[in-house]
Amino acid sequence: MRLGLNLGYWGAGNDAANLTLAKHADDLGYAVVWAAEAYGSDAPTVLAWIAAQTSRIDVGSAVLQIPARTPATTAMTAATLDTLSGGRFRLGLGVSGPQVSEGWHGVRFGSPLGRTREYVDIVRTALRRERVRYDGKHFQLPLPDGPGKALALTVHPVRDYIPTYLAAIGPKNLELTGEIADGWLPVFFSPAHAEEHLKHLRAGAEKAGRSLADLDIAPTVPLVTGDDWKACADAVRSYAALYIGGMGSRDKNFYNQLACRMGFEAEAAEVQEKYLAKDYAGAMAAVPLEFLDATALLGPKERIAEKMAAFAEAGVTTLTVAPYDGDADARRNALDVAAEAIELAGS
Repeated sequence: MRLGLNLGYWGAGNDAANLTLAKHADDLGYAVVWAAEAYGSDAPTVLAWIAAQTSRIDVGSAVLQIPARTPATTAMTAATLDTLSGGRFRLGLGVSGPQVSEGWHGVRFGSPLGRTREYVDIVRTALRRERVRYDGKHFQLPLPDGPGKALALTVHPVRDYIPTYLAAIGPKNLELTGEIADGWLPVFFSPAHAEEHLKHLRAGAEKAGRSLADLDIAPTVPLVTGDDWKACADAVRSYAALYIGGMGSRDKNFYNQLACRMGFEAEAAEVQEKYLAKDYAGAMAAVPLEFLDATALLGPKERIAEKMAAFAEAGVTTLTVAPYDGDADARRNALDVAAEAIELAGS
């Protein structure tokens, strides 16, 4: 199991510190640093900036939003980042949610599975530098009855193949990930509940004639170090409450549904009810300690090492940590602790 670093969304006032973290992770031998996007900063610009100031660590999008770009634009971006980074780019994709897709990008959210399958097909065709011709339900290239012609990518990526990851939560999306992706980018991953997800990934992989071992399972896991793991958990409450309570609509919140499938149905309903009523403190308090402990790395190095061993046993191959330890020095120290803990976990 390798370590990764997730810097989350850029532009929150800690940008310089995040670059320092990325460079420190590079020095420590972390495998990959990921950047996200929602409706603020975009991930490719951030990744190019990081790639220019690191030397070994991979840079990955977690995730590029499918509704934000045409498949051709994503192929251009992936090829460019792979070239600029010297072959260190990983392409993580996700459909986002209906509010962002339709409200920000003006793209209908319907048929996310079909759109994702076609999107990945086109991106890969373009990255193979073949002329792009596609007659799908959601994408047609070139457009019929128009002046467009089939074109091929003019940029040659450093590598012949750029790995594609999918952010997936629901059973059908997980099966699709197992079938067509090179890796999976889960959130709120719990070793105790892993098999519920892995069985769908496995089914998709078998459909494609391969095994689960062919996928890089790369969850992002909050990391808070300290002597008292319960006190450490408090640093993650706002993040968990936002996703469980505030992402999506009342009827379509994928993260809330995930918490329900993990056995926290009543608690997830309470978090959402309070969050949507703008009782943010109440929503944070309602997040169960058991949920936080199951989905985060909390406490001293030895306890974190034990949890890391459980993640590895559950099938995780890249454990991506997101430090929530306050100031820049504390987050940098957390990366040191994680590097020491993974060595301890493997001893």
